[in-house]
Amino acid sequence: MEEFLTNCRRTLLLGSERYHVVLGNEACDVDSMVSAMAYAYFLSKTLCSDVLALPLMNIRSHELALRSDNIFLLHQSGVSHDLLTFRDQLDLRALHREQRLHLTLVDHNVLSSSDSDLEGAVVEVIDHHLLERKLLPSCPVTVETVGSCATLVTERIVKEAPDILNLQLAQLLYAAVVLDCVNMAPSAGKVTPKDSQFAAMLECRFPALPQRGALFTALQNAKFDVSGLDTEQMLLKDMKVVSGSLRLAVSVLYITLEEFLQRAELEAELSAFCQKLGFDLLLMMTISFTESKEPIRELAVFSHSTTCRQQVSHFLEEAHSPTLNLCPISSPHPHITAYHQGNAVASRKKLLPIVKNFLKQLDGDGRLGNGEGAESGVPPTPMNSLIEGCPLDGALPHISTQDLVDKVSKMADRIGEESDL
Repeated sequence: MEEFLTNCRRTLLLGSERYHVVLGNEACDVDSMVSAMAYAYFLSKTLCSDVLALPLMNIRSHELALRSDNIFLLHQSGVSHDLLTFRDQLDLRALHREQRLHLTLVDHNVLSSSDSDLEGAVVEVIDHHLLERKLLPSCPVTVETVGSCATLVTERIVKEAPDILNLQLAQLLYAAVVLDCVNMAPSAGKVTPKDSQFAAMLECRFPALPQRGALFTALQNAKFDVSGLDTEQMLLKDMKVVSGSLRLAVSVLYITLEEFLQRAELEAELSAFCQKLGFDLLLMMTISFTESKEPIRELAVFSHSTTCRQQVSHFLEEAHSPTLNLCPISSPHPHITAYHQGNAVASRKKLLPIVKNFLKQLDGDGRLGNGEGAESGVPPTPMNSLIEGCPLDGALPHISTQDLVDKVSKMADRIGEESDL
């Protein structure tokens, strides 16, 4: 993989006649990153030599610092993150205008609205989310609601080019599957028979792979590690944007709400963040654990507009699809409404349709209901770990705390303390 990525960087500097870019989604989580890297490597071994097969991270280069689990996995797998290529380092539109671009989408099946002008370059799709694109004979689409897109990439490699699979590539793919499928625990509602099949195949073929539980624990600890991040970085680390007449950000924070609310100059920092990115309101969902490793979710609503904050807060309190079971808690800040969320399995995937329904009703007749009939179409972004829901579930997944959390070390553990990998 290092040799492949080094050659990609070298060819980018020299230029190539044609580019076959493998593009992950805008979240650029572990599954998206690994799927792009692995499938581009596969293409490099199977395409003609005058085409540069290139994995492209669908974020700007400086944003990788917010994805601590990605960086951790790359380091443990012996891959330098300096060899990756990012959106701000390659002009896809120029290549498309020059008819020098082919585009394969992994871990999503529709381009974002800002990239819709690149649709004509899409030649293949491999994804594990619900199908949202129109099917065309000219663009093969592999969409299967397994737990991890890396499972589908592994399947393709094993079927068509098994000899290229080495320990390093296997470790990257295995880590993505284990993380997305929550340590392959059936009670988490994410793993499918195909995920289990290819995870077991990798374990059998490469006995030197890290032990599954230790790998999952290390990746989860890395994902939850927010030490050293400022408020803006914490908000950007895992953020989705929903827009209507209001522009809202929904961020997942990996600390307790009490700790977050105690940050110095918090309201000023939130105000600056909203002004910089044009948000009318911020929704912040925290996830943490008790000493007995019971998951805790809390919710905070920030806006300088009292009307806007109160409307959103009331809508969330009354929502029934699902019921969040919000209980108001004290907030030291006048523009932040804080809640304990009694429904700890209602992830951000469940929250986003409620927010969308709020905006839909606000933009319609202005009368706000209780969240019934919320839209189910959320942005086609990957869902893994405890943060997002499962692409397989039609309702709230049954999550056994013991199965789901007993593999996760205390969040305070530093990444450097992990030696199992």
